[in-house]
Amino acid sequence: MKTWLCALICALGFAAAAPVLAQDKSPGQLSSAEWLARIQSDKKGIVAKSMDLTAEESKKFWPLYEQFQRELALPRSAANRAILDLIAADGTLTDANAKRLVEQVQGAALDEARLNQKHFKQLLKVLPTLKAARYMQIESKVQAVVRYETAKAIPLVQ
Repeated sequence: MKTWLCALICALGFAAAAPVLAQDKSPGQLSSAEWLARIQSDKKGIVAKSMDLTAEESKKFWPLYEQFQRELALPRSAANRAILDLIAADGTLTDANAKRLVEQVQGAALDEARLNQKHFKQLLKVLPTLKAARYMQIESKVQAVVRYETAKAIPLVQ
């Protein structure tokens, strides 16, 4: 159980900053674990390099980005707690607890989807549509990596 817990904590981004990755790999050659390490160490830098914002766009975008990240922390924290509870059950999970935990994870996912919609609408007010869409795509890809690495660490319910 300790191994699963450690792997999950790393995958959820609670680990300390990841070590610097090899510089000779292009982004297309990175494994999902290497992408996760980059995300943990410098997500904002990844977004900045990917967005190509003008100075005026940056002034408007970054406060929204920071607000969005703070708001997303709530549903992600709820999902993380449910996942940790699942792992802590270690084969002793009851039907009632399994249902409760799945509902908590699903509720957090719905809350996150609502925040994505809200944030996209806010971005459309300060960025050109293509740049707002690009950011949402970057955020989605980043979260896909985090979710994949998390899913690898979670044992199936017994």
